Amino acid sequence: MDMVNVKINNVEYSVPAGSTVLEAAKYAGIEIPTLCYLKEINEIGACRLCLVEVKGARGLVTACVYPVNEGMEIFTNTEKVRQARKMNIQLVLSAHKKHCLSCIRSTTCELQRLANEFGVDEHYFKSDERDYDIDESSPSIIRDNSKCILCRRCVAVCNKVQGIGAIGAQNRGYDTAIGSQFELPLADTSCINCGQCIVACPVGALYEKDDTDRVREAINDPTKHVAICCAPSVRAQIGECFGFEPGTDTEGKMVAALKRLGFDGVYDMNFTADLTIMEEAHEFIDRLQNGGKLPLITSCSPGWIKFCEHYFPDMTENLSSCKSPQQMFGAVYKTYFAEKMGLDPKDIVFVSAIPCTAKKFEVTRDDQDADGIPGVDIAVTTRELGRMINAAGIDFKNLADEKFDTPIDIGSGAGVIFGATGGVMEAALRTAAEVVLGKPLEKVDFTEVRGTDGIKFATYKLGDLELNVAVASGTGNAKKLLDGVKSGEYNVQFIEIMACPGGCVNGGGQPIQPFSVRNSVDLRAVRASVLYNADKRMDLRKSHENSIIKKIYSEYLGEPGSHRAHELLHTTYVKRGL
Repeated sequence: MDMVNVKINNVEYSVPAGSTVLEAAKYAGIEIPTLCYLKEINEIGACRLCLVEVKGARGLVTACVYPVNEGMEIFTNTEKVRQARKMNIQLVLSAHKKHCLSCIRSTTCELQRLANEFGVDEHYFKSDERDYDIDESSPSIIRDNSKCILCRRCVAVCNKVQGIGAIGAQNRGYDTAIGSQFELPLADTSCINCGQCIVACPVGALYEKDDTDRVREAINDPTKHVAICCAPSVRAQIGECFGFEPGTDTEGKMVAALKRLGFDGVYDMNFTADLTIMEEAHEFIDRLQNGGKLPLITSCSPGWIKFCEHYFPDMTENLSSCKSPQQMFGAVYKTYFAEKMGLDPKDIVFVSAIPCTAKKFEVTRDDQDADGIPGVDIAVTTRELGRMINAAGIDFKNLADEKFDTPIDIGSGAGVIFGATGGVMEAALRTAAEVVLGKPLEKVDFTEVRGTDGIKFATYKLGDLELNVAVASGTGNAKKLLDGVKSGEYNVQFIEIMACPGGCVNGGGQPIQPFSVRNSVDLRAVRASVLYNADKRMDLRKSHENSIIKKIYSEYLGEPGSHRAHELLHTTYVKRGL
């Protein structure tokens, strides 16, 4: 690597050639504040908070876009720099709705943190708060432009990463605002509800539709049986809501907290991740052996499903007809398990705890019922769950670990890894390979489909069958992959796609981490490691060996792909177009 010599605050450093001042400072262990900057996504120097002095330059320069060169002298903390940053924070606040105490991002707001650090008086400039109608049309996402600071991080993620462009800058100059084309409500656009815009937003201008009051109301209703199931990536991240480092597995504490909230049943969604694999792996084998539509594409990610319906409607026949693990759980709970427990399905309120804002949209989709009633009633994100636990006064950090409720407490390692990109593919291969080969696998780790690369390919030899698979995460990468499939560039038979980059561990409903962390730590890999480590520790690592799965088929469903299984566990799609 070529290096250049620079001075930062009178200390000499060698930094990689081609670095910006911001990157060079980070390399030297110095954090320069930013609001608009997203590494490799939104590097536009708009917020003007990263201003620094460079010897010989005219005026202050924006560190996020200013390149270093040999012998450069940089000053990041002079009084001139501090006063300029402070004034820019004051200017941002002058047009910002300052309801900080009641804001959903209070204490996790990047603007609030910077204002505190710089001792900013929010009333230094005359306030010019704008009144905007709050867009609550989406089942998942709320937009409040009165809190928008025009950093364009949401726009960059939606356009450059997800390849959608549902929102963008409208008007010019003083009248600039972020909105949808033709000022359409978000629900009337091609928005896929992935929530990556929420994660990107530094303030409270974008947030998930909160359903915690509905959950509490159900719990407090003595006529209702309220159960909750938790997705694998929730346990890998919920600790971040309570000060745990990213990559900390807090499953036991999460279960203990949920029981203290008053749920009548607290269950592991790994169970229906295994059930999904039973249906999806057998669907793939059936298509492969009987001339069905290939490549088969997984259907666990509702954001990806809506993206496919909008942007690749001609490929909806390639989608697996399997419901997601969330929807399968609600379906079997309100039928098979309701019968076992002697409950009337109409008295059951089924809640899912998920890392994904698009799951709220999925709950509202047609053809997701369980014998005529909704399978899942309410979906809450990891963030919402964290807020419920805090509001109930539960001391999460000091809870003793507890276990999920029986009999739905058995899930395989294959189900655990669903939350990481490549996890669904690997889980399906563990089952499909054994069915095709007719014997147990010597090695169950399909490591080629692991990792955070946006698109991954692998080829596996299963007896006489050569199986080509592909994995993509982030719908921008999904578009590249499917364009290649349609053009004939890629020859694959099985595809996994997750809407969020890195998979569910980086979902739009996960705990907020400031971009000072996101720009320097690969959160996707750190969070995914929790799931892979849990899988490695387990004795049960294949979905088809789950004893509860075997029992539900023998007692109720018959076999994978049966008529009853299709009634409860499969769904249909819509060719939406644009």
